[in-house]
Amino acid sequence: MFDDWNAPPFRRTPACIRRVRDRYTAPVQIRAHHQRAIDRLANAYRDDPEFRALIIGGSVAKGFARPDSDVDFLIVATDESFERRLGARDLFINRTDLCDYEGGFVDGKIVSLGFIEDLAEKGNEPSRAAFEGAFAAFSRIQDLDTLIRCIPVYPEAGHDERIRAFYSMAFIQHWLMHEAERHGNRYAITRAASQLALFSARLILAHNRRLFPYHKWLPRALESAPEKPGDLMACFKALLEEPNGEHANALFERVRTFRDWGVSDLQAYTWFMTDVEWSWMSGTTPIEDW
Repeated sequence: MFDDWNAPPFRRTPACIRRVRDRYTAPVQIRAHHQRAIDRLANAYRDDPEFRALIIGGSVAKGFARPDSDVDFLIVATDESFERRLGARDLFINRTDLCDYEGGFVDGKIVSLGFIEDLAEKGNEPSRAAFEGAFAAFSRIQDLDTLIRCIPVYPEAGHDERIRAFYSMAFIQHWLMHEAERHGNRYAITRAASQLALFSARLILAHNRRLFPYHKWLPRALESAPEKPGDLMACFKALLEEPNGEHANALFERVRTFRDWGVSDLQAYTWFMTDVEWSWMSGTTPIEDW
């Protein structure tokens, strides 16, 4: 059944053990023309010895797709093929010939099994969130479906640190908004507004232990979070539509008073200095990429 049945399986966890199948069923309803594109994509690469599996993701897999949405995918290459393509900077596939609807295309990245395993073990939140709803259209990799389902899981390790960091960033961006208004700096106003919206949202998502899906899907993820201030979305949208101190106050107050975040004003200022302004000293990952 599997070409790689005797290969060492990935690092398992008790909650993520289930025998892989050669064919997977998408967990959401997919439009007929998107399904045709997926079938053609699978048929185009299924028998190619360079590739071991095809994983469908993006809005089609999540159930968010519009009629004109493209089909996003990852295709898992053999280690030899991946290294060769990596050296040649040839890791993307974009094809319009597999789609029969106006403006349609398939758009994918070439990865290795090692990449997928590393992602399950230590991937950041946006990379994990990209696998929500993902499924394999074909596979010759043992237990791939189990591995896929282990990826879009909120990482408990570092949760308290993220809460403190996101609150501190929201606090600082609220302060910077008023500084920007005082100086009449339009660039700083718009940046502070977007950063305040981002880290207020990330704070609420972390409180709910929901993955940050990166910027495109952030409003949708925030709206679906069950525990949040009642008028949070109205404040979030108002700040982005009309960036000013009044709207910044409204959003930050909703977040600040929602619960005790365990961070004093002095601690927030100090955290920003040591972990953002001085991050070059430790070479740490920028907070936007957590």
